[in-house]
Amino acid sequence: MLIEVVYAGPAGARLRTYRLDESASVADALRLAAEDPTFAGVDFTRCGVGIFGVLHDAQHPLQDGDRIELYRELAVDPKSARRRRAAAVRSRSAAQ
Repeated sequence: MLIEVVYAGPAGARLRTYRLDESASVADALRLAAEDPTFAGVDFTRCGVGIFGVLHDAQHPLQDGDRIELYRELAVDPKSARRRRAAAVRSRSAAQ
């Protein structure tokens, strides 16, 4: 079966297609990707993993055509960023 592994980093997306046995799991695909120079510098131990936007663990069985997505950690917590923006707006409004 053919599957894709994709990682969207700050420098752009990296995508590779691999051929695996029909009994392969996410872990099998990640092992191949970790050895691939395309994914050099990607910390597979810290990435979340999903298939077409749905989180899965390493033992999840793959199906032909699956796209494994590696999710990197967020640079800033979205809730914290929103709070900072809201506080900045409030302080600008109070200063006027």
